[in-house]
Amino acid sequence: MGEVLPVVYLNGEFLPLNEARLSPLDRGFLFGDAVYEMIPVFAGRPLLLEAHLERLHASLGELGIDDPLTEAAWADVVKQLSQRNSDGDVGVYLQVSRGADQGRDHNPPAGLMPTVFGMATPAPPPSRGISAITVDDSRWGRCDIKATALLANVLARQSAEAAGCQEAILIWQGQVTEGASSSVIVVENNALIRRPNGEEILPGTTTDLVVELATGAGITCVEESVSVERLRAADEIWVTAALRGIAPVLQLDGNAVGNGQPGPIWKKVAALYENYKYGRP
Repeated sequence: MGEVLPVVYLNGEFLPLNEARLSPLDRGFLFGDAVYEMIPVFAGRPLLLEAHLERLHASLGELGIDDPLTEAAWADVVKQLSQRNSDGDVGVYLQVSRGADQGRDHNPPAGLMPTVFGMATPAPPPSRGISAITVDDSRWGRCDIKATALLANVLARQSAEAAGCQEAILIWQGQVTEGASSSVIVVENNALIRRPNGEEILPGTTTDLVVELATGAGITCVEESVSVERLRAADEIWVTAALRGIAPVLQLDGNAVGNGQPGPIWKKVAALYENYKYGRP
């Protein structure tokens, strides 16, 4: 994410960022007892809004938190944060915590009012290629919940930055799970391969769209586990994320992926994705 834009949303109000205040007893601050979503907005058009809100609702349900807003109200928050902050492309971050307690107790009391926060950041330009490393996946066992407790992800990204790379691809029991802040797709023999959804990965809304676009273009797409050895031998490696879109990995653990240039399948699917996100035919 880039620098936060000046207008934010907090518990029903749009206000300047420097006026937004949270209780230090908020359970999102004390425990990471919160979930979030990042929704890209391109040319004023939220991308995959329904899918993102559906995932937000599912994450809240897993924590036993009632969704504090209707789908229409969430859509208006996204629209307002986009319009009040920029006439360009932005990412709208939404976060819901269980709310502020009267003390610090691991067992949350009933009846807390959820804290709802939203902000916007400028969207980065499309990536033409990144470098990545592989690291052990040390996260908790419910990565399908988009929770804000991301310390293991932060440490993985720090390892990547220390190695001069932009992403860390996580390996669990010899198999690829996902990136520290992305989903992973590999290309073998002109076919896309993604890991099946499960509790060990976050369901990828952007990846779902990429697979849909690729399938529509006649490209074979398969769901199956990918070993680290298979990852390193792939013809192409991509990482996908809401704001990043589809970024080709050109170097992995210091070695070139393919010929070290964006691959032909990525070029084809990335063009389809760019057209889709701006509503172009």
